[in-house]
Amino acid sequence: MSEKNQKNFFNDINDHIIGVDEVGRGALCGPVVSCCVLLKKEIFENVLVNEINDSKKISPRKREVLSNFIKRNSIYSLGEASNTEIDNINILNATIKSMKRALKRFDGFTNIIKVDGQKTFDYNERTFFVKRGDSVSVSIASASIVAKTFRDNLMLEYSKDYPNYKWDKNKGYGTKDHFSAIQQFGPTPLHRKSFLKNLITQ
Repeated sequence: MSEKNQKNFFNDINDHIIGVDEVGRGALCGPVVSCCVLLKKEIFENVLVNEINDSKKISPRKREVLSNFIKRNSIYSLGEASNTEIDNINILNATIKSMKRALKRFDGFTNIIKVDGQKTFDYNERTFFVKRGDSVSVSIASASIVAKTFRDNLMLEYSKDYPNYKWDKNKGYGTKDHFSAIQQFGPTPLHRKSFLKNLITQ
């Protein structure tokens, strides 16, 4: 990241921007999870702030460290939409629902809100959608880190009940091992049946 881009990346802290991002849209099972983050200016007091980046570019161990760091230095909230909701209303509407659930924590706030991605819903006149937001906004990147860490840990817990599907490794995404397990053992109650139409008959 260039020095100019890095400076712009951190502007949202001084501007009190609320960042919103989601994870899990493409997974075969589990919820879609959204996070909203309002970073405190005190976060600049720790050099760890400079390591905040798009969650996909950070190792799981570093994400865990940064997630805890972000939560200690922010107001944040999480929202989920279950696999059942995804099947009932489709993944786009479920994602929107998870974002709005996360945003409830900020009812009454007048801050500008930045949401990662293309515009998919109307929230209020202070809400803006930012393509590739996790690479240009520290607030969105922070939300992506907290959301991904939360969902990955959730899938690790679920994997204890369903070890055959290797969710501890694939986090519910469509790997070869995951597809093979579905074909061998069938879907679990946590699978999104609408995502598996070619693999299951019920």
